Amino acid sequence: MEAIAKLNNYPTGPMKMRLLADVLRGLEVEKALSILEFHPQHNATPLAKLLKSAINNWEQKNPDSSSSDTTLYVKTIFVDGGRVIKRMRPAPQGRGYKIRKRSNHVTIIVDSKNN
Repeated sequence: MEAIAKLNNYPTGPMKMRLLADVLRGLEVEKALSILEFHPQHNATPLAKLLKSAINNWEQKNPDSSSSDTTLYVKTIFVDGGRVIKRMRPAPQGRGYKIRKRSNHVTIIVDSKNN
């Protein structure tokens, strides 16, 4: 049985988060957590926290299954664009440049592989 965890409106660009999400897709949970722990990108911290939340959600859904006979893996991870905060920056000759502060939504689905 799979478990889902979501992170909404995290204030970084979706393309930056997708680079890290592509690394985790299909990996076992322990390996994914170890990769996130030592990854230099600042998005690794909230993704590790989200992955731990998905693991806890799976454990609450499956209280009777032991962790020795099942292996959890990242079944699905996807990043969608979130809200965009629009600002104006002063530019030469009375003009203004648009600044778009992007955010994203991340969804992780964790499932088990029975040995």
